[in-house]
Amino acid sequence: MMNKKDLKECVKILIFSIGLIMTQYSILSQTKLISWGEAQHQDKEWYASADALRIADNVLLYQHDNGGWYKNINMADKLTSAEKDKLRAQKSKKVGTTIDNGATHTQLRYLSKIYNATGKEKYKNAFLDGVDYLLEAQYDNGGWPQFYPIRDGYYEHITYNDGAMIGVMNLLQDIAKEKTAYSFVDAKRKQQAQKAIDKGLKIILKTQVKVNGNLTIWCAQHDKDDFSPAKARAYELPSLSGKESAGIVEYLLKLENPSDEVKNSIRSAVQWFKDHKVMGEKVVWIKDSTYVEGRDRIVVEDSAGGPLWGRFNDINTGTPIFVGRDGIIKSHLADIEQERRVGYNYIDNYAEKLLKEDYPDWENKH
Repeated sequence: MMNKKDLKECVKILIFSIGLIMTQYSILSQTKLISWGEAQHQDKEWYASADALRIADNVLLYQHDNGGWYKNINMADKLTSAEKDKLRAQKSKKVGTTIDNGATHTQLRYLSKIYNATGKEKYKNAFLDGVDYLLEAQYDNGGWPQFYPIRDGYYEHITYNDGAMIGVMNLLQDIAKEKTAYSFVDAKRKQQAQKAIDKGLKIILKTQVKVNGNLTIWCAQHDKDDFSPAKARAYELPSLSGKESAGIVEYLLKLENPSDEVKNSIRSAVQWFKDHKVMGEKVVWIKDSTYVEGRDRIVVEDSAGGPLWGRFNDINTGTPIFVGRDGIIKSHLADIEQERRVGYNYIDNYAEKLLKEDYPDWENKH
């Protein structure tokens, strides 16, 4: 049996061990790298921190000489000296940078926060170079290609896919309207930003798809010349896009003093969403050890499920379509390959908030 002296020693050891564990946990917590996604949503004070500036310097290294950025890069990673040298050497290469997958406009929003927190000119200058890139990349018709300088292929389409063009327009609108975060932008660029979003609005209205004389919604990308719905990758066929169109309508809802044409565009799109929602189904993830990923995404019947909309919908019927890498239209998510089911979101509640909250609030005002 343990005596009191031994018990006290055990308690001391236990307390010491707990303290050591807590210290190690604290050190690990402090050294844990923040992700690029997390870096976009920090308290105002954080943007003057050493970690924020380290990431901002990464952003500058990844910026190409044309002012833009490439996509799908975690700019919060710690870079070695060799990696930094490689990025400096690549800056002048004539490769197209992009607005796809949040690229360029996301980096610019981050740099504006850094500049406002620090007042360091290098971040302001990089921001302005990026704005100039976006202004230069815009087509005369008002649309933006996915890549600029132009890459041959579907990259030259007017691109709504993954919020590309709307992400740019939201940023330029904030600049034009002199939001506090962008008060440092000069008057000339603010005027240019206003002209760009005015042109962008015109092409949004021109590309809204008509079926049997009625306005519906938009394709994920449109031909830059005739504005028709256009094909991108094998599984991205000309169609009506639930996800991208919801984002476009959300942008239109924020416009001050909308014209009758804008109001009609909004109401027509909302009506399409109302008419083509899928009820009685829901999307679920299941564990499935037969697949490399160990999981699968399926659609199941559920009396309380919905509303859902297809990422891609048949232009004439509005019915969701599911297309794998073979480019063949299927009627159900289960009919396409598992790799696409897991890697691409074909059906979701894209317009639920729009119909329940944002559009009713807008309609009350107009």
